Amino acid sequence: MRHFPAFLDLTGRAAPGVGEGGTRGAPLADRFKAAARAALPGLAARRRSADAALTGPAADLAIAGRAAGAAFADARRGAETRLTGVVHLVGAGPGATDLLTLRALRLLGEADVVVYDRLVGEGVLDLARRGAERVFVGKARANHCVPQGEINALIVRLAREGKRVVRLKGGDPFVFGRGGEELEACRAAGVACEVVPGVTAALACAAATGIPLTHRDRARTVTFATGHTRDGRLYLDFAALARPGQTLAVYMGVTTLAALRDGLVAAGLPAGTPAALVERGGTDAQRVLRGTLNSVVARAPVWHTCGPALLLVGDVAAQAEEERLAA
Repeated sequence: MRHFPAFLDLTGRAAPGVGEGGTRGAPLADRFKAAARAALPGLAARRRSADAALTGPAADLAIAGRAAGAAFADARRGAETRLTGVVHLVGAGPGATDLLTLRALRLLGEADVVVYDRLVGEGVLDLARRGAERVFVGKARANHCVPQGEINALIVRLAREGKRVVRLKGGDPFVFGRGGEELEACRAAGVACEVVPGVTAALACAAATGIPLTHRDRARTVTFATGHTRDGRLYLDFAALARPGQTLAVYMGVTTLAALRDGLVAAGLPAGTPAALVERGGTDAQRVLRGTLNSVVARAPVWHTCGPALLLVGDVAAQAEEERLAA
């Protein structure tokens, strides 16, 4: 796939490792950089102009070795009248850079601004365009660096300034990531918004630990739940969560593990049900605490080191442990 803007700056220099399309497109950018700077004093406008030219007819002509002046001029004039911003809600996955989607990688290379939270891995941020502004809005339990309402207002304002905004969120934006609220805010403000899915924690933890979320013999359903409280209470349907034949994946539940266990046991789930607590799943720093629901809850306060963690409960956890010991 040929895409120049992720690999070229406005001087026309290609990044190391760029293929033939990038190196042959570099002279095109260099030829018109002075004219673009004179006609378009704003950096965002110049980037729109370069994007329009280097990914359209001008790029095709450059690859073919033909003059592209007219195509570039047409693209520049069109870009001047179409300087509108956009917000991309991008799932950054569990933190490992090689679990990022190709679409997310492309958008990071095109971003004017990256608005990111604390669950985004440092390696993922390194993939953003060199000149992109980075804005941290990280939130932790009971310690919200920037309230959600202000984050919504921020991404809307940046887009209205004509910028390409990548709202980078750990995991997947729509799985306990409050991406739905940000999408609603953009739509209400008339701002274009795209959602790019990411590898959510449950999928990453399952793959890394060998615990299948579903299994023909042991788990016909999987349920995602949050252990996050509201007004100091867990608003969960414990009767539904305690039903047999399923896998339960609990996000943000480390501080409420005891309440989760008590609610599940009271609803009929045996305290001896296999379980695993996975910390920093899908990254090089992953740790796993295996046992039963009761033993994991009892040991977690001393074992946990404050990293993001996911609780998996169900017979599939026992199967993975049996296979691990056999190996």
